[in-house]
Amino acid sequence: MPASFRSCLALVLIAALPARADSVWVEGERPERAAVTRHPFWYDQVKQAELSGGDFITNWGESPGVISYRVLITGSGNREFWVRANPTAARLSYRLNGGAWKAIDLEKGLQDRLNIAADAKVDLRFLAWLNVGRVSLKQGANTVEFRMDSANNNHGALDCFVLADEPFTPRGTAKPGEAHSRTPKTEAENPGWFVFDPPAVPQASPAGFDLRTLNESMAGDGGFIGVNGDDFIHSKTKVPVRFWAVNGPASKHYDDLRREARMLAKYGVNLVRVHHAYFDGKTGALKSDEIAHAQDIVEAMKQEGIYTHFSIYFPLWLSPDPDNPVLRGYDGQKKPFAALFFDDDFQAQYRDWWKALLTTPSARTGKRLIDEPAVFGAEILNEDSYFFWTFTDQNIPDPELRILESRFGDWLKRKHGSLEQALAAWEGVRLPRDRPDEGRIAFRPLWNIANERKARDKDTARFLLESQRGFYEATYKELRTLGFRGLITASNWTTASQAILGPLEKYSYTSTDFIDRHGYFSCLAKGENSEWSIRNGHTYADRSALRFDPEQPGKPKEFAHPASDPQYGSKPSMISETTFNRPNRYRSEAPLFYAAYGALQDSDAIVHFAQDSPTWAVKPGYFTQPWTLMSPAMMGQFPAAALIYRNALVEPGAVLVGLDLNLGDLLSLKGSPLHQTAALDDLRRKDATGHSAGLATTEIDPLVHFAGRVTVDFTDKPGHVNLKNLAPFVQRDAQVVTATHGQLRLDYGQGILRINAPSAQGLSGNLRKAGRVRLADLTIESPLELGHIVAVSLDEAPLVRSKQILLQVMSEEKPTGFQTVPVADGTKRIVSLGTDPWLVREIAGNVAFHRPDAKDLHVSPLDSNGMAREVTGRGDGFRLKPKTLYYLLTTSNPSKP
Repeated sequence: MPASFRSCLALVLIAALPARADSVWVEGERPERAAVTRHPFWYDQVKQAELSGGDFITNWGESPGVISYRVLITGSGNREFWVRANPTAARLSYRLNGGAWKAIDLEKGLQDRLNIAADAKVDLRFLAWLNVGRVSLKQGANTVEFRMDSANNNHGALDCFVLADEPFTPRGTAKPGEAHSRTPKTEAENPGWFVFDPPAVPQASPAGFDLRTLNESMAGDGGFIGVNGDDFIHSKTKVPVRFWAVNGPASKHYDDLRREARMLAKYGVNLVRVHHAYFDGKTGALKSDEIAHAQDIVEAMKQEGIYTHFSIYFPLWLSPDPDNPVLRGYDGQKKPFAALFFDDDFQAQYRDWWKALLTTPSARTGKRLIDEPAVFGAEILNEDSYFFWTFTDQNIPDPELRILESRFGDWLKRKHGSLEQALAAWEGVRLPRDRPDEGRIAFRPLWNIANERKARDKDTARFLLESQRGFYEATYKELRTLGFRGLITASNWTTASQAILGPLEKYSYTSTDFIDRHGYFSCLAKGENSEWSIRNGHTYADRSALRFDPEQPGKPKEFAHPASDPQYGSKPSMISETTFNRPNRYRSEAPLFYAAYGALQDSDAIVHFAQDSPTWAVKPGYFTQPWTLMSPAMMGQFPAAALIYRNALVEPGAVLVGLDLNLGDLLSLKGSPLHQTAALDDLRRKDATGHSAGLATTEIDPLVHFAGRVTVDFTDKPGHVNLKNLAPFVQRDAQVVTATHGQLRLDYGQGILRINAPSAQGLSGNLRKAGRVRLADLTIESPLELGHIVAVSLDEAPLVRSKQILLQVMSEEKPTGFQTVPVADGTKRIVSLGTDPWLVREIAGNVAFHRPDAKDLHVSPLDSNGMAREVTGRGDGFRLKPKTLYYLLTTSNPSKP
């Protein structure tokens, strides 16, 4: 043991602290006995204000640390055991009353993770609350022991633990019941805002809203999900289905997954996209031990009527080492962009991943995923393409590039007769890597292909398309031969030129069951690792989608939006990754925006990114992420949004553009008049290293997506554009777009969305400027500069006669203590990221229903969990409460039996 270490053997009598009711809170630094070695400086240099009681107990040395506590239990001995300890590269066990040692899973039920390093460095100095599970203790004195024996110097830290006899929501150093007792102080320090911190409630508790009944009793009851024309359907019943979905889930263990699934179903979710690698990030070798988690996800989600979609390969997950026997020539840093399209050895390894995932029997159920109708589908490839900027000879090492160049050479021989004849047809356009004597021909940069469009470029584009589409066709066939009965989609990526290369990309996807894409509404995040994290010192810009604000302040409006969803090839559509990034204050526009315009365009699946926590945590992981979904502005608005979208409460619009693209023209690089500009997330924007090419032809107004539907088909016949008169719907002078059926009206000059459908009515955006607005069945008035008020039918009847209505309200959110300062360029610099709990700007306004029986509608405010309170108003006019986000309106008094 180094001389600088000091040993500590403590004998201290302990009195367990009563926390609330019969819950017991024990301070880690106050054991009855302890044999630990404390690190003399670094490991214990932490923010003591973040510790319960201002201290903790740690171990760092050659021997495991063992700590013993004497705990007095009164009342029931059946307790929920929570531990606040270091989860980072640690190992922690416990035993009760001299029983067997049991390992604590440091991922199970992990919540409220916190970096406590005094210098804020990201190392081992973290704390988190861990849900050990239910334990049985005897009345009277009990012994609780912990052992710290991690591989790295037996390190460990214990701040406190709780033996709770009531639902406990961990929140830093707050004892059971204390977190909510701090609410008045937090709200006093943040005037005009209120705390959003829903308490833990039993799963079976009744709620004013619970969308679980929208789902099947069990996912797959209606058979595998299939396709009928441009709809997803249940294959047995033939009933169409839309998916309001999340990328997730976050939980790691089956019991936690069951709880998370129940919560997701309550908020209207019926699909999760599992975006995860089941292989080693250096070798690509299968990690078979992780397949059990995938099986647990499917089984847990299935119980709540939620389907699972698998995305298992993303080039950013793999950095082949120099000695990799499958992917040759890499340096351990480069990513294998495009390699899956042409490397036979890599394709074989890739197919083994799918085979293992789909055909391994579950230890829990004995069932294989390939036989499970609750598995919605398989995504072949995430975010990669020959036609994106990453396809360069700088990214593809020489041994791999030679394979593809040889394939191109063989293709040219078949087309032109010989490489010499091909080069002659190209009129002298040569490249240094051309080796016709070796049968290899190189690739011009995508910028040249899209902008110059020479004979060589047209041959190149055709070859790349055939190779890419051929891979998708072959993989589709392989999965079907394996016995997979779910849906299969190709990829979801953008291109170096959406006008020229974008249609080729989409055409390559039409060999599979549906068309997928990605899109993010970003907020100009700048700073170290800002593409995947938010940190103090980063800058960003607030921007409204309802005004089509540009990402760069002061620039012209940007009409490209991830919600824009043309239908390609008469197939269903999915957007499998999308969100409004944090910390944009206008993020609260997102749920209703996606729901309303997804329904208008008859989109088939909207998958929100990302469910990184099952709890309402500001910072679920080691870093604050731009995509956290469990927030009041996002998940908090799912109930009404999911109903609007899944139940088509806003009807599909009329087709305003029918575009038939001639495939020969596309291969001649003539492009398309429909330019679906990429809405990249910051993680991939850095890979877009060039500038897109445009066309001289007239482009279709991108505002068409907010008025009606757009269809794109590929044909061997002459191309044709069937463009309806947009004048009645798109009024650029007035800055107003109205849906073809009139159910949506967007005033993008003021930033106000009006929803006025029979079963869904409301306002979103600048409610102050909107003034008093009379809709078909209700009137809304609010002074909120940013607010969202919407009423939706819960019984599928029009609002004018619905017996059960959900009124949902939102303003904007921020973490407690979040602070910024203005920057000269119109952006903001983050001074403090803030902490839990979430804050929501106080609500204000009035709502009045004007149906004949409005005065007989009972208005019941609901709490943040959707739990009903007392009846406080009548439907013919009531004032919105400052801290209430949900109201249940019924024709009978819900408080009476």
